[in-house]
Amino acid sequence: MITLIENGTLVTNLETFQADILIEGEIISQIGKDLQHPNANIVDATGKFIMPGGVDPHVHLDLPMFDTVSSDDHYTGHKAAAFGGTTTVMDFVVLDDKGFDYSVDVWMKKAEKAAIDYSFHMNLTNFNDKIAKDIPSLMKMGIQTLKVFTAYNGRLRIDDGSIFKALRIAKENGMLMMAHCENGDVIETLVTDALMAGHTTPEYHAFTRPAWGAVEATLRMAAMAEQADSPVYVVHMNAGGEVDMLKYAREHGVKVMGETCPQYLFFTIDQLRQPDGAKWVCSPPMRTKEDNARLWEGLSDGILQTIGTDHCPFFMDGTKPIVYEGSDVFIAGKELGKDDFTKIPNGLPGIQDRMPILWTYGVGVGRITANQFVAYMSTNPAKIFGLYPRKGALAVGSDADIVIWDPAKKMKHGVAHSHQRTDYNLYEGWDLTGYPEKVFLRGKLIVDGEEWKGSRGDGKFLKRSTGEIL
Repeated sequence: MITLIENGTLVTNLETFQADILIEGEIISQIGKDLQHPNANIVDATGKFIMPGGVDPHVHLDLPMFDTVSSDDHYTGHKAAAFGGTTTVMDFVVLDDKGFDYSVDVWMKKAEKAAIDYSFHMNLTNFNDKIAKDIPSLMKMGIQTLKVFTAYNGRLRIDDGSIFKALRIAKENGMLMMAHCENGDVIETLVTDALMAGHTTPEYHAFTRPAWGAVEATLRMAAMAEQADSPVYVVHMNAGGEVDMLKYAREHGVKVMGETCPQYLFFTIDQLRQPDGAKWVCSPPMRTKEDNARLWEGLSDGILQTIGTDHCPFFMDGTKPIVYEGSDVFIAGKELGKDDFTKIPNGLPGIQDRMPILWTYGVGVGRITANQFVAYMSTNPAKIFGLYPRKGALAVGSDADIVIWDPAKKMKHGVAHSHQRTDYNLYEGWDLTGYPEKVFLRGKLIVDGEEWKGSRGDGKFLKRSTGEIL
């Protein structure tokens, strides 16, 4: 297949310019003005922006949790991502006692239905001499990232000494440590106190996970990274103080990078106080308007490096089905915690919403530029996670993952336009200006307006190498 996209305005992380793009097979073969090819299928992009496909570095698909499972799998979640302009996602492998090979194989089988390109991070939720010895084997599998937790005591957390040892192993092997930063000890105490006092409503999910724990843990991870001389990437930054710690650490030469998510830019603990507060339960929780504002400053000023979604959706009411691709789907959801906030599945939908929401309420109102948008949504994660310039770039030789963006398209967002397999949308009724018109995955048109042209199995697993430190 040969496709020529004409008359568009290309937007990269660094510049905006007029050019045509010629796609031959799966790659971009030429970029320039007045391109021609006798056998090309012509796509007129007059008045449209052309951007690299989005790279979402943080999703959880088909993830078991609290006697249920996240409601999007590696087909439905990928399909939703594509409709929002994202063509590459990175999921997290759950570490099984049987080791890395077995754990990765489980996730590979889950992803056989992949509709867009994908890669994996490895959750490092246990640590011993054998695991330490086996960590370098992940690089041979094309996985260059480990994720650790400073919360979830007795479940996901490993102690700081083990984290430090893992950081040194990561450095020796050109790998990157990712970190979920909260104070697990404080959380365990506050949760116990809340339940003993009879506080079971959703806002107590936030009250028992205070922002200071995230701030302290972020600086602690940065300090360990500096002492190990190894880079660290802090996921889902949600508190303004975390931006302050990131800025401080980077100014002092620490190789630390930060990600935030759309939900932490727009919502607060007030959402958890509503009758449908369970909708907004995720970990870490929503904070305050002041935190929203400081996170926006972190993006505007270039302190943060990426915007992921932490997409991990659940039904609000799993006792009722939704219709997905013509079939009824029942999946237990947030009703599991109707009488106890600790039993509400933690997670939100957002894989399709990320780019349209951030375009309207980021670029559209002047909080970030169009070039910053491309950097945060695509180029920076591709560089950090060892995929650039194959992904995240509009360049000759890059994969033809391309979004034709209509900056004038107006719509009212919500479940009616969402392909996320759940029964609600966080941004229900929000007015949008700007939305993907066409989305190409390695040269194949997979989204054409409201029409899905992709299919199960279209996605490829991406082996990654050592990434860049931004």
